[in-house]
Amino acid sequence: MTTLQPRSPYSPEELAKLYPKDLELAQVQILLRHGERTPVNARFKDTGLPAYWPYCSVAKGMRSAVINADGSPDTLQWRRRIESLGQNNSPTLNAGPKGEVDAICQPGELTDRGRETTLALGQRIRRLYVDQLGFLSSGLDAASASQVTLRATPIPRALESVQQAYVGLYPATTRAPGLPPPTVVTRSMQEETLFPNEGACKRFAELAHAFADRTAQLYNSSPELSYLNKKLGKYMPEASPLVKVDSHPRLSGIMDSVNATLAHGPDTKLPKDFYDQKVRDDIDKVCVEEWFVGYQESNDYRKLGVGAMVGDLTQRMVEHATAGGKASAAPFKIGLAGCHDTTLAGTLTALGAMDATKDKWPNFTSNIAFELLKRKPTSSDSTSGAIWPSEKRTWWSSLFGGATSSKPVSARTPLAEWSDSEKAGLDEYYVRLRFNDKPMTVPYCKPAGRHFEGDETFCTLSAFKEAVDSFTPKDWKAECGMNLGKPAMNGQIERPPGL
Repeated sequence: MTTLQPRSPYSPEELAKLYPKDLELAQVQILLRHGERTPVNARFKDTGLPAYWPYCSVAKGMRSAVINADGSPDTLQWRRRIESLGQNNSPTLNAGPKGEVDAICQPGELTDRGRETTLALGQRIRRLYVDQLGFLSSGLDAASASQVTLRATPIPRALESVQQAYVGLYPATTRAPGLPPPTVVTRSMQEETLFPNEGACKRFAELAHAFADRTAQLYNSSPELSYLNKKLGKYMPEASPLVKVDSHPRLSGIMDSVNATLAHGPDTKLPKDFYDQKVRDDIDKVCVEEWFVGYQESNDYRKLGVGAMVGDLTQRMVEHATAGGKASAAPFKIGLAGCHDTTLAGTLTALGAMDATKDKWPNFTSNIAFELLKRKPTSSDSTSGAIWPSEKRTWWSSLFGGATSSKPVSARTPLAEWSDSEKAGLDEYYVRLRFNDKPMTVPYCKPAGRHFEGDETFCTLSAFKEAVDSFTPKDWKAECGMNLGKPAMNGQIERPPGL
C-alpha cells in the first residue's frame, strides 16, 4: 500500500533462468508509478495531522525557463512559498508543523522521499540492463542518446518521477558533455491515455462510478466496514460520521492519507488506529475491488480505461519486430513512462495477471517492465530479420503461401486481419511482463504454442497482441462518447482474455 521494498539484485543463477540463452533482449518499456507524495487533499486535521507538509526541499531552489533581453534562453532560480486565505480573508503563508515556510508541498506533490525512491528505481534499472545484462550502453552520447525515450502524464509528480528515474539510469557523469537534454513526451489532459482518464472519457467515468456504487452496496454494511468504523469512526467529520466506501472522505481518500503518512516522517502521522494491520488490510481489499474489479468484468472498462495505452505499448513492440532490427526504423531500446497506481493495476488486471478480489494496491514506485525478446538465430536459419508488409505480394509471402491483405496492415491493425505472410513478421519474438521484478503470467498465453517452450511467462508476440487486440479501442475518443447513460453492467461478466 505504501513504500515499495525492492528485492535485492538478481543473482547470476536467477539471471540465467530469467533470460534464457536462446533469447536476447530487443526492447524494454517500463511503466513506473510515481514516488511518495503528499495526500491529494488535507484530511483529518482535527487529529493533529498538519495540513501542510515540509517535505519538498526542491521548492527552495526551483528553476524556470526565461529569455533574456537579447532573446537568448536562460533559467531563473527562485524560491517557492505558498499562501492561503486565513481569517477575514487575510493572506497567510502556509507553514509546516515546526513553522517551516520554504519547503512546503502542494497537495499530491512528489516529496523528497519520492524523489529518492524513484532515483533508486532508475539505479536498479541501470544495474539490471547495463551492469548485469549489458543490454544498454553504459553512457550516452550523440549516437546512443536515442536508445532512451521518456513519457509522462501531465500530472507533475509523474513527470518528476520519470526524470528522477532517468537520472538514476543515466547520471550526469555518464552523459557526454554537450549532449542535448532528453525529450519527455506528454499529452494534453483531454488526450491522455497513460492512466484511466475519467475526466476526458465520459463513458469510462460512468462505468467507474457504477462499479464504485456497486462496491458501496456490497461493503457498506459488511464486517470489514464494521471493523473500520469501530477503529476510525471517531475520527470522521460530523457531517459524515460513518466510514463508508462512499463517505466523505471516501474510503479511498482515507487510504490516500494513511499511505502518504506511512511513507513520511513522525511530524505528519495519524493516530495509531489508522495503522492497525487489519484496518490497512480491509481498506486495501475494498478499495482494490472498487477501483479495479471492473477490468475483470467488463470489456468496455478494459477498453476505455487502459486499452488505448496498452495498445500503444504493443504497437511499439510490433513496430520493432517488423522493422527487422533496423536501428533507423526501431531506434529506442528502453522507454520509461511516468504514470500512476491506477495505470499499473488496471493494466495487470485487464491482462488477467492481477486479481482485484485478492491482490494488493501497487506501492509507490511500483513498476511493470514490458520486455520484448527475440529468439537468437541459429546456424540452420536461412534468413534473419522480419519483413514489414507491403502492398505488393513478394517472394517472401509466396514462399509461405499466405494470402495477402487487401491493403497493408499497420502495427495497430488487429492480428486477425493480418495475412499469414504478414504474421510471419512476428515470429521468433516474445513478450514478458515483470511487476516489481516478479515475472507475471498472462492467462491467454498459457496454452501450448502461445509461449516460449518451458516458460509460460514468455508470451509469443502474436499471442500477446491477440490478447491486447481484444480490448484495444479502434477510436478511444469516439468510444468515450458512446453508450452514455446505458447500464454499466449487462448481467454477463466478460473476463479478461484467457480467463
